[in-house]
Amino acid sequence: MFSLSLIFSLFSLAVSSQVVKLDLNRSIEIATDSSLQAFRAQNLYLSNYWEYRSFKAGRLPSLTFRTIPIQYARDITRRYDSENNIDVYRQQRSLYTAGNLSIMQNFDLTGDTFFVDTELGYMRNFGANTYSQFNTVPVRIGYSQALFGFNSFKWEKKIEPLKYEKARQAYIYSKQEIAESVISYFFSLAMAQMEYDMAQENVASSDTLYRIDQERQKIASISQADLLTLKLDVVNAQNSFRNAEISLKRAMFSFVSFLNIDKETKVELELPDRPQDITISPEAALYYARENNHDFIGFQQERFEAEREVDRTRKSSNFDASFSASVGFNQAADNFKDAFRKPLQQDIVSVGFTIPLVDWGVRKGRANMARNNLNVAKISIQQKEEQLEQDVIMTVNDFNVQQGLINSAEEALQLATMAYHVTKERFIIGKTDLNTLTLTLNRQSTAQRNYISTLRDYWLSYYKLRKLTLFDFYRNEFLTQQFDRLERIK
Repeated sequence: MFSLSLIFSLFSLAVSSQVVKLDLNRSIEIATDSSLQAFRAQNLYLSNYWEYRSFKAGRLPSLTFRTIPIQYARDITRRYDSENNIDVYRQQRSLYTAGNLSIMQNFDLTGDTFFVDTELGYMRNFGANTYSQFNTVPVRIGYSQALFGFNSFKWEKKIEPLKYEKARQAYIYSKQEIAESVISYFFSLAMAQMEYDMAQENVASSDTLYRIDQERQKIASISQADLLTLKLDVVNAQNSFRNAEISLKRAMFSFVSFLNIDKETKVELELPDRPQDITISPEAALYYARENNHDFIGFQQERFEAEREVDRTRKSSNFDASFSASVGFNQAADNFKDAFRKPLQQDIVSVGFTIPLVDWGVRKGRANMARNNLNVAKISIQQKEEQLEQDVIMTVNDFNVQQGLINSAEEALQLATMAYHVTKERFIIGKTDLNTLTLTLNRQSTAQRNYISTLRDYWLSYYKLRKLTLFDFYRNEFLTQQFDRLERIK
C-alpha cells in the first residue's frame, strides 16, 4: 500500500547520511504510511474488510459438493430371521460411496433457504448374497423456512454493513491520531532545534561581547563586576549549549523512531508557514461528526445489537413453527444406466412445531433481561453522544482561539527579534547596559518558544477536529472521499 514516491523517499532516508529536511505535511505522510501504529491500524482494518467480504459472499448463491469417496465396513450386525421369527447376529461386508452437488440461496427478508441439488449413491454387499445398487436423485428443488422464529439473516443485513463502515471510518480516524502524535514529536524536535540554535548563537554572542568588554575594561569604560558577569554568561551559555545538544539528540531519536525510519538519519525541520484563516462553525462540525465519526455509527450498531437480542429472546419464548418442502426425482437400480431411467417423483413435506410448556420462567426472564439491557444501552448511547458532541464544540472553540493566538505570537516574535538586534547593536557601541541586553534576549527566547508552542497547539487542534469530523476543512471535502479515491488508485 506504499506509493512509489514514498518508497523512494524512505529508501533515500535510510541510506543517506546527510541532513534531510522535512516539513510537517511530509512527516505526517511518512508516519501515516510507515509507522508501526500505521501498520497496526492497517491490519486491523483489513481484518474487518475481509470479514465484511465474507458477509457479502454469504448473501450470494453457494455451490457445495459433498461426498463420501469410500466407506468399507466389515462387522457383525443384528438381523431379523423371518423364517424363525428371531433376531440373529450375522457377519456383513459392504462398500458405500456417494456424492451430492447443491446450490443454496438464503433470503434476508424472510429468513428462508432455497436449494437445488443432485445426488448419486452406490452400495455393494459382499458374501453369499452379493449384489450392487445405484441410487440417484437427478434433480431436487427444496425450500425451508422458520415461520415465526428468529431471522438472523435480517439482522446481519442491518449490522454487518455498519460494522464495516465503522471499521473504515475508524481506520481513517486512526490516521488522524497518528498525525496528532507526529505533530507532538515534530514540534518537540522543532523546539529542541530552536533551543540548540539559540544556545549556539548565545555562546558565540556571549564570547564576542566578553572579548569586546575585555578591551573596554582596559580603558576603564566598563567595571570589573560587569566583566565578570559577562564571563559568567559565557560559562552559562556553554553549559546551556551542552544541555540543548543532549535534548536535541533525544528529540531527534524519538521523532525518527516514531516515523520508523533509519535511526541514524539527521532531520532538519521546516516549520509550517502561518496557516490561512478559516472559519469553522460548531454546527457544521457537529454535522460532519454525525455523518463521519465512527463512534456515531458504533452507537447505531450497539442499538441494533441490543434490539436483536430482544427479538431473539422474545421469539425463543413463544410458539414456533417451521416448514420445509422438496420436490424431485428418485430411482434405484442394479446398474448405473437403469438408475436414471424412469425416475420416480420424490415429494418430502415437513412441518414442525415448538411449543414451550413449562420452563419455570427461564425464557421470560431472558426476554425481560434483554429488554432492560436495551434500555440501558439507549441511555448509555445518549450520554456518549452528548459527550462526543461537547468534545466537538470545545475543539472548534479551541481551534478558533488558536488562530488569533498565532497572529499575536508571530507579531510578538518579530518585535522581540527586532528589539534584541537593536539593543545588541546599542550595547556594542556602549549606549545601553548589560541588564537591558539580557532582558531583550530573554524576551526574544520567550517569544520564539511561544510561537512554536502556538503553532503546535494550532495544528493539534486542527487535526483533532479532523479526527472527530473526518473532514478536511482546507480542501472542503470528506476524508472518506480522499480514502476511497486512494483505494481506487491502488
